[in-house]
Amino acid sequence: MTLQDWLDRIEHLHPVSIDMGLDRVQRVALSMGLSLTVPVITVAGTNGKGSTCAMLEAILSQAGYKVGLYTSPHLVNFQERCRLQEDSVSEDLLVKAFDEVERHRGENTLTYFEFSTLAILWIFSQSALDVVVLEVGLGGRLDAVNVVDADCCVITSVDLDHMDYLGADRESIGLEKAGIMRSGRPVVISDPLPPQSVLEYAQTIGADVWQLGKDFNFSGDPQQWAWRGRGSAYSGLAYPALRGANQLLNASGVLAALTSLRSIIPVTAQAVRNGLAMVELPGRFQIFPGQPQLVLDVAHNPHAVAALTENLDAMGFFPRTHAVFGAMADKDLAAIIKRIGILVDDWYFCDLPTPRAASAQTLKQLWLQTPQAPQQKAQMFPDPCLALDAALVQASPTDRIVVFGSFYTVGAILAKGIPRRDAPHLNA
Repeated sequence: MTLQDWLDRIEHLHPVSIDMGLDRVQRVALSMGLSLTVPVITVAGTNGKGSTCAMLEAILSQAGYKVGLYTSPHLVNFQERCRLQEDSVSEDLLVKAFDEVERHRGENTLTYFEFSTLAILWIFSQSALDVVVLEVGLGGRLDAVNVVDADCCVITSVDLDHMDYLGADRESIGLEKAGIMRSGRPVVISDPLPPQSVLEYAQTIGADVWQLGKDFNFSGDPQQWAWRGRGSAYSGLAYPALRGANQLLNASGVLAALTSLRSIIPVTAQAVRNGLAMVELPGRFQIFPGQPQLVLDVAHNPHAVAALTENLDAMGFFPRTHAVFGAMADKDLAAIIKRIGILVDDWYFCDLPTPRAASAQTLKQLWLQTPQAPQQKAQMFPDPCLALDAALVQASPTDRIVVFGSFYTVGAILAKGIPRRDAPHLNA
């Protein structure tokens, strides 16, 4: 079987796509004899997980460690989910890993995420790594990643998302994310206002809490920033290569995590500086300079879209902002459209290639109910690429285009390579 054969197969192996619980995964992991003997850092949170994982990988790699990184979902190719020493895993190795999971699965049915998580954990166990970074897929307590006992965990921002599975408020959602903590081991909480449930759970199990504002903090001016934590400090740091004011929160959590583990995986100040300067993460406030300017962002919930809106507002003046938007139906779409709509002049709503997505028609109907609609324009398209093509035709050279709302939306654009940067009329 090819990798695509396996992906098609595991898509339909379990009756539902999301089935919270660890019993099935633990049984198969036990049968496989899965064990990671190197330090593990697990990252959970509503927003900021991907950036945090990318910075951890970059700094640890600059420090000379062989790093295994597991993230999800992917933007273009499934192999993006598993990185070995900063390179995406090969298809052949993934196929071998899927074979291994199937050989030990027995009567257990696994979801797409559970099957692929076990396969990637097996790859890590067979590779000569020094440290592993794992990104939680959904929640934490019952996520497949939580079959591994982390040496340190990081909890980024906690906000409202996936409420059908995690709870109706921040306290309930926070408690689910707190489930990745382990007794006596460090937990870094980089949310400036964490839910009380997170702090109480940490205290209950006796985790070693590193809380932003108490155990570590950061400060900065327009040129540089500084970090200070327990027994360690960094000054004169260049801002992370990832754009957006919120990245300092993520970077601060990263430095706290690395400081908490300095006795087993020490890093130098130079590795920190180089890692933050060189980190890359497609689709997170990713700006393509040109005419018109293009911004790609996978922001897909109100909290992330609020950060995107603030970052866009800080970019300076553009005569018009064109927004290509496609999103999942289970998101708070009305809140998203209303929040970023204060900056948008022209909307390009698009369908996405998954039954979970809201239709372009649905998005347009929600937009019509916003107070900004009478002053804006809107069109509908069957996919993000056609929507972007239309925006490029209609945008003036000094305008900007923002593509956001889902990994599917941004991934469709990146799958075609670096988008064209010149408005067609410039070449007429």
